[in-house]
Amino acid sequence: MTVALMWEAKAAPGRGAELLAWARACVLAPAPVRRETYTAPADRVLVITHWDAAFDAPLPELPPPPDELTARPPHRWRFEAAAED
Repeated sequence: MTVALMWEAKAAPGRGAELLAWARACVLAPAPVRRETYTAPADRVLVITHWDAAFDAPLPELPPPPDELTARPPHRWRFEAAAED
């Protein structure tokens, strides 16, 4: 089964580049099968990690970023791959 963990944070004003650098520097052990990092307007950073694991398996996640880098706590979601029709 493929599980995707999504982590999204909104940077504090003017701190988007620093939040992005922080997210990119976070090392997950073990490493996910795939890791994608995105940005969006309003200095938002999104990280999606993909794992070959059960939905409820304990998996490493990005830690909370330093408070000064964010405008609010990060949002986190867990998804599983949908079956093909």
